[in-house]
Amino acid sequence: MDSILNLNIDVLKGIGPRSKDSYALLNIYTVKDLIMYRPRGYEDRSSRVCIGEQVIGGPFTNTIVQVLRKSFFGKALNSVKIEVKDTKNGIRGNLLGFNRKYLYNMVKVGGYYNLYANLIFNKAGNSSRYGFNYSQFEIKELSDKISNPFVPVYSLAGNLNQKTIRKDITNALSLIKYIDNDLPDYMYSKYKLINTDQAVRKMHNPESTEDIVKSRYTLAFSEVFYLQLLALRNVNEKKKTNIKTININSENKNLVDSFINSLQFSLTSDQEKAIKEIISDLDSDIVMNRLLQGDVGAGKTMVAWITALYMIEKGYQVAFMAPTELLAKQHEKNANSLFKNFGIETAFLDSNTKGKKREELLKNISDGKISLIIGTHALFSKDVFYYNLAYVIIDEQHRFGVKQRTALLSKGYNPDVLFMTATPIPRTLALTIYGNLNISTIKTMPSGRKSVKTYLINSEHVEEMYEAIGVEFSRGHKAYFVYPRIEDEEESNLKSVEQMFSELSKRYSNYKGAIVHSKLPNEDKIKILNDFAEKDISFLVATSVVEVGLDVPIATCMVVENAEFFGLSALHQLRGRVGRSTLDSWCFLVYGDNITEEGKRRLSVLRKTNDGFEIAEEDLKIRGPGEISGLKQSGFSNLKYADLEQDLSLIKTVKEEVETILKEDMGLISLRNAVIRNNLSMYNSVSS
Repeated sequence: MDSILNLNIDVLKGIGPRSKDSYALLNIYTVKDLIMYRPRGYEDRSSRVCIGEQVIGGPFTNTIVQVLRKSFFGKALNSVKIEVKDTKNGIRGNLLGFNRKYLYNMVKVGGYYNLYANLIFNKAGNSSRYGFNYSQFEIKELSDKISNPFVPVYSLAGNLNQKTIRKDITNALSLIKYIDNDLPDYMYSKYKLINTDQAVRKMHNPESTEDIVKSRYTLAFSEVFYLQLLALRNVNEKKKTNIKTININSENKNLVDSFINSLQFSLTSDQEKAIKEIISDLDSDIVMNRLLQGDVGAGKTMVAWITALYMIEKGYQVAFMAPTELLAKQHEKNANSLFKNFGIETAFLDSNTKGKKREELLKNISDGKISLIIGTHALFSKDVFYYNLAYVIIDEQHRFGVKQRTALLSKGYNPDVLFMTATPIPRTLALTIYGNLNISTIKTMPSGRKSVKTYLINSEHVEEMYEAIGVEFSRGHKAYFVYPRIEDEEESNLKSVEQMFSELSKRYSNYKGAIVHSKLPNEDKIKILNDFAEKDISFLVATSVVEVGLDVPIATCMVVENAEFFGLSALHQLRGRVGRSTLDSWCFLVYGDNITEEGKRRLSVLRKTNDGFEIAEEDLKIRGPGEISGLKQSGFSNLKYADLEQDLSLIKTVKEEVETILKEDMGLISLRNAVIRNNLSMYNSVSS
């Protein structure tokens, strides 16, 4: 590959410190970053639109003009005004080049030119004369054939504009002799791809829509190929065999059996199946890489605890990581309650654990005195060292980035990993995107649970809803009220937590309420939520901070106001905060008067079903795969050229190709795969 590609972009003429800083905002640092910067769209300049007919703020369009006169203006006389007339409708316009003296010599009075313009920013003088400043027009010698009818449009940052980026990319490509292929030659013919050099050049300077389609597809194929390769190549990684073990001080000879027998309920068949699958992986010589997905309240965490006990009994340490302190604290509380009679030493670690307490805790972890460590991202801090971490459980895994997960895994001895998510992933996507993971699914709900009754409420029926909730309060039950905003904002019809807490406190004056949102200190949030669960607080007014983790069996009502502003998965998670016992429970989704038809369609999905997997499939149909929250941190969220919505078949095809290559040549040592071996390291950043 051309040596210039890995140089900093300021080696290019015209890119100074200001432009370099602006490019950094777009994560463009090298020449390669620049030429691989994908246009967000293209202007079609092939059709003619007269002056005065352009859409304000729309794309550049082409017209033909005659130059009537030109002159200098401004104190220094270094700005240029060019008066032109549209040859078709006769409308005149002024082209204004502020501090652009060189424009004067670009045109001749009486000459005819192609004018490309996209924004009318003022009317100059009379109503028939329009003004365009330099950033909104280009003027070129008249030609029967437009040389580049499709002009790339890029996302901007800092002091960059379209002309600057186009100029810099054109300059870079002119200096690069040839861009080597990303893939072996046989793949280009097998999958009808164009070579990498063509793909990059045509992406920035296409002559047809076919060029745009082919270049994007080729670059998307390469991108997905290396992402899948990095994921699938590590599937068969071996565990280290020299890991130390700890003797567990417990009177129980079999922790797992004793624990299961102590439960006041029976495990569901899906839980039992998941436990067997996970334990089989834990016993294997191959590192476990498994996703445990299950609907809200299906009992995923119990499966995690039981499999954690299995590893602890064998003398290993287990780390349980949650995305928020709130959720991690709840897990610690539940673990202590469940394991208090089994001699299991647990610890909680987050960024607020400091001083002597932290020093003592870290020493006990590194000495192997603690078997189960529960916490947030603090579990992979630099000062945390484990004695023999062999099993890592990551809850709500899509909320962690790849680098965060990798940092925790590096603390152990090739530890087995269990990812958990309460956001069910459509099967078609799971098989395609998470092809490197084994998947366990829990669909069966614990016995005795009742389906939550869901109602869509408009302004005409809110009083009936409030009365029904009042009846629940009189029965000793509790309710959540969730709003999209914390505080009132001007010119917004969205209800806020603070506004509604005041109103609800007046409405339910005989009952105690509390308010919780993300701006409160963690200690306050935890105390309020504990009081709601254990004391006489009847209603909680909150933002979506209560979306996950809370388990209050006597909470029977969930109200979500302005529900149309929440995603389907978020609404399903919120609904999952009720219906966690044998009590009848209700979810009220209150929508505004301006709700769209699509909004009503989305909400109606929740009214029809409580099945999170069915909801995920419907979400896929309505919004497309790019917005499914379970995928946001899969590595596919960083794609530049591939698109989850239109490229599922491409991703599947690439996955099959990668599996075939690894089956035949796991080490990528054959001459046929030399290009892949050489390029592999450059694509590590795609998944980070």
